[in-house]
Amino acid sequence: MTFDRLVCANCAAPVAEGRCAVCRANRERMQQGPFAGLNPVTLIALLVVLVGAMALLATQTA
Repeated sequence: MTFDRLVCANCAAPVAEGRCAVCRANRERMQQGPFAGLNPVTLIALLVVLVGAMALLATQTA
């Protein structure tokens, strides 16, 4: 789930809007990390490419 779909329990607004201090703090926390800017579809595509590369490498060495 991406943070743009989360709803704040403090102000009942989307966290992505950052209406209250709790929203802003959680939005900043969730934007940190190496894969924070990637959407789930991109992450799945990267995983498929990685698995394909591993399979190709396994067939080359066998």
